[in-house]
Amino acid sequence: MFISALSLFKIGIGPSSSHTMGPMVAAVDFLKRVGEFAGTAATPVDHIQCTLKGSLAFTGKGHATDKAVALGLHGYTPDGLAKERVGELVAELFTRHRIVLNEHQSLRFNPETDIVFDFGDPLPEHPNGMIFELFDAEKSVVLKETYFSIGGGFINTKDEIENLRAPLQMEPGSRYPYPFASAKAMLDMSHESGLSIADMKRQNEYIHLSEDELNRGLDAIWEAMVACINNGLQAEGILPGGLNVQRRAKHLYTQLRNDPAMADQIDWLCTYAMAVNEENAAGHMVVTAPTNGAAGVIPAVLYYMVQHEHSSRKQIHDFLLTAGAIGGLIKHRSSISGAEVGCQGEVGSAAAMAAAGLCAIHGGSTRQIEDAAEMALEHHMGMTCDPVRGLVQVPCIERNGFGAVKAYTAALLAKKGSGSKIMPLDNCIAAMKETGLEMSHKYKETSLGGLAVSVTEC
Repeated sequence: MFISALSLFKIGIGPSSSHTMGPMVAAVDFLKRVGEFAGTAATPVDHIQCTLKGSLAFTGKGHATDKAVALGLHGYTPDGLAKERVGELVAELFTRHRIVLNEHQSLRFNPETDIVFDFGDPLPEHPNGMIFELFDAEKSVVLKETYFSIGGGFINTKDEIENLRAPLQMEPGSRYPYPFASAKAMLDMSHESGLSIADMKRQNEYIHLSEDELNRGLDAIWEAMVACINNGLQAEGILPGGLNVQRRAKHLYTQLRNDPAMADQIDWLCTYAMAVNEENAAGHMVVTAPTNGAAGVIPAVLYYMVQHEHSSRKQIHDFLLTAGAIGGLIKHRSSISGAEVGCQGEVGSAAAMAAAGLCAIHGGSTRQIEDAAEMALEHHMGMTCDPVRGLVQVPCIERNGFGAVKAYTAALLAKKGSGSKIMPLDNCIAAMKETGLEMSHKYKETSLGGLAVSVTEC
């Protein structure tokens, strides 16, 4: 099993990796297929329609799914929009009503009517489904594709997801020197080779990337995380969406800087994490870590280490590679999609990844690192995904702060322990998956239960 750290950590825009970035990637893919089809079509093509199913329908407005689809069908990608003024661009696209394929062909597309929110039963393969259709002038469907946004900005087509044994299409491990597909295999390979998790991950990455390419990729990820934190620490105002949520990270940061003697790790971690997720809620640049809804946990912990404990560039890389290894295991053996397993799969996974990375750069053994990841995930078990109004704001912003604190705590406890405990990481991941499967759909990013229906409106 292999998934690159540079694929797991992706630079894009908020507010959601599965509801914003994934649909945008799917729309770009369908646009490419339309362009290829239109060039050889026997009859003129006329217009495009997209139907959102399941969780994408129920929380699509709050997660800007319709805007993401419109952007993708006009050729925009998440990473390409990271530094753009997306709000102004979306406003212009929603009035355009045409998609230009080439200098000779264009299609009718009105986002207000051609993006359909279907609140009926979800597609059976995955709760985040979307159906793209291309029509000719006679209103006949001439091209159709079904996509699923499976978390972290990753997508599968219907054919791909039906042929998967795991929730993510990954490369077979036979090509890689350390192809661990479980935490147990990871521990065994580390013991036999004498290499750390980061070093094994690094050797696997070298199959596709040179040392310089990998280092530059990790640097770019970290620089984007730092920029996101700094942007969040400087921004003020009300977040979009209608809940009137006030940004708080800048105010908290000012208080801490004015009286640093009274600040501790919890204060700094929460402030940094909230800065990221306020940026995410605003639709600005973030890094999937491993998702947008959980994007604040890993940057907050690593930023704290760099700013307050002066971690080196190599330690930053080791942190990200170790976190990436744990995130890959969770993706492979369970899910990081809130629509599939609840927020335990998002913030819980992020906390496990951050705890592992922190324990690694604190000098923890491979067994202690595995212990740290398990503890962090274990103490998010059963966490629901029930965002108020479908917005990635309440409870998501604060929840990232708590996730960062739990990750830090788990790493410290693991580092002080022997690495010998009752619950292995593999078993915890399996329990998280089973809990998610048994969780009511009301608590899996549909905003039909829990906190989402418990808000008193005055």
